[in-house]
Amino acid sequence: MSTSSAAAASRLAPAWPSRLARRLAAKREERLFLFLAILIGILAGLAVVCFRVTIEWLRIDVLGSSITPAPLRLLWAPAAVGLVIAALLFFCFPGAGGSGVNQTKAALYIFDGHIPFSTVVGKFLTAALAIGSGQSLGPEDPSLQVGAGLASLVGRKLRLSRARLRLLAPLGAAAGLAAAFNAPIAAVLFVIEEVVGQWSVGILGAVVLSAVSSTVVARWFLGGEPLFRVPEFELRNPLELAAYVVLGVIGGFASLLFVKLVAWLRPRAHALPRRAQFFLPAGAGLLVGLIGMRYPQVMGAGYEFVDQALHAHFLWTTLAILAALKLLATTISFTSGTPGGMFAPTLVIGAMVGGAVGGFEHHFFPRVAAASGAYALVGMGTTFAGILRAPLTSVFMIIEVSGSYTVVLPLLISNLIAYFISRTWQPIAIFDLLTRQDGLDLPSMEERREEEVLHVEDAMKPMTDPIARPSDRIADALAAAGDRAFLLIEGPDGNWSGALASRLQELARQGEGGRTLAEAGAGHPLPVLHPDEPLEMFLREAGDAPLLPVVHRADGRLLGIVSLADLLTTYRGADIGGA
Repeated sequence: MSTSSAAAASRLAPAWPSRLARRLAAKREERLFLFLAILIGILAGLAVVCFRVTIEWLRIDVLGSSITPAPLRLLWAPAAVGLVIAALLFFCFPGAGGSGVNQTKAALYIFDGHIPFSTVVGKFLTAALAIGSGQSLGPEDPSLQVGAGLASLVGRKLRLSRARLRLLAPLGAAAGLAAAFNAPIAAVLFVIEEVVGQWSVGILGAVVLSAVSSTVVARWFLGGEPLFRVPEFELRNPLELAAYVVLGVIGGFASLLFVKLVAWLRPRAHALPRRAQFFLPAGAGLLVGLIGMRYPQVMGAGYEFVDQALHAHFLWTTLAILAALKLLATTISFTSGTPGGMFAPTLVIGAMVGGAVGGFEHHFFPRVAAASGAYALVGMGTTFAGILRAPLTSVFMIIEVSGSYTVVLPLLISNLIAYFISRTWQPIAIFDLLTRQDGLDLPSMEERREEEVLHVEDAMKPMTDPIARPSDRIADALAAAGDRAFLLIEGPDGNWSGALASRLQELARQGEGGRTLAEAGAGHPLPVLHPDEPLEMFLREAGDAPLLPVVHRADGRLLGIVSLADLLTTYRGADIGGA
């Protein structure tokens, strides 16, 4: 071995063990991450089971075990518990307010995945008190934050890196939501749609593991049956799809009304003096209790009454009244700052709206519309898509919580209409709206989904200058290049390279002008782009090259070129704010 070869070998020798060590460390960290996903899922599942049991115990203890609680108890109990909740929020757990979704996003994007354990305890206690005392709120959003907080605690105890700690919060969020809904697929989709936006395949696998393990734990203690018993559904008449179109329109405007009420009332509640804000949870409890004295179905999460709506236990007129009152009660409870979620009330409102629409249509058009149970089920997904603006999650969630795939077609139709109505008259989604009202600058996942993606073909220019061949002499290539600073070279096998004119001039001065470009090694290989690729691919592939060739995928022929100047011009002139 020559001296130079030995020196090169000695320089390369230490690199291989270090690369191998890094790869082994990365694999160990990946296995640890997957193990942590399962551990977080188990912890979140256990926490959600305790949360649900605590809510039920508080409901019995505060409102009584009777099917129809005493009217006076419905009046004073939620108000009294509201004072306790306010005291806990003001003096013990100031970070436990809200639904939990935006708080988890803030932890992810602002605080590097850090959620104080005191916030987890506070959210558990205050949300359980609120829902158990009859406030019109749900347990799913708080379960999401509790799961994310437990994941954050595990990451801190293990002293994980900041990057890994940020990734644990979505794992816990999906686990908490999956256990609360008994719906792992919907939980994963919602966290992707609303909390994070997108993931790599590896992270997605960890999130699925976390959601599935938490669901297994929840089913072990609470049973594996779907959340609702769904009546059989059969589309007897194609005209019935028109009835679901009507449901989509009514459900869409009901969703729009709820979001507009929250958007109008919540800032006014926050603008009150701090002393007045202290009494808002009690005031909300009093108002919800007043409604509950006549219609107790609007209090609490209300899932038991969804089951009754699915089986047509109410007249359509009663369902319409319950839908309006549930919407009002939820608005009051949520805007008061009382901890609790919007998932359950959204589903209950949808079930009542759907049941009312279905009952009305079945009563007056019995040949077109079937019984109202299927409409109640579709209505749940309709208001979920209209209020929370997570259309993909809404479809899979209804399938999972009902265990029925038969309503997919009308569900898609109704959801799409409600989503379109909500987007048309309420440009800002409700979670983004709440974020901006709180003065936080968090990414809008809906806006990200709607952003226009620029492609290579948007910036591509036709190639009008001569193209060199590897067999061309350097002197001839320089003459063809003219005053251009860069020369494209097309190889015989469809490979491309490029040469700087200054490099060719230097070779010519050295007396190598008669040699070919291939003999002189004048060209440097260039990657190629395709018209359908994202324009940002140029920045990833170009390196120091001032331009790249764009070729056809099928036959490799040259379609044009893209330069850095073309890319910047295209971005400056494009409207990428979304539709």
